[in-house]
Amino acid sequence: MANLKYEIKETIGIISKGAKGWNKELNLISWNDREAKYDLRDWDQNHEKMGKGITLSKEELIHLKKLLNEMDLN
Repeated sequence: MANLKYEIKETIGIISKGAKGWNKELNLISWNDREAKYDLRDWDQNHEKMGKGITLSKEELIHLKKLLNEMDLN
């Protein structure tokens, strides 16, 4: 796996905490010095190791929010 350069620009929040100390987080991250995007993935406590995740542009996140708001989760 190639080395990835990343910088967490903003921590938005922790969605869940795993039993092994990893957190599922939503962050605003710049990958390889590119424009920051919204990122949802598992991280270790020091943000040195990460799990697989999904990265979304602002427009994609807005659309996802609309879809989630339309869902009936009862």
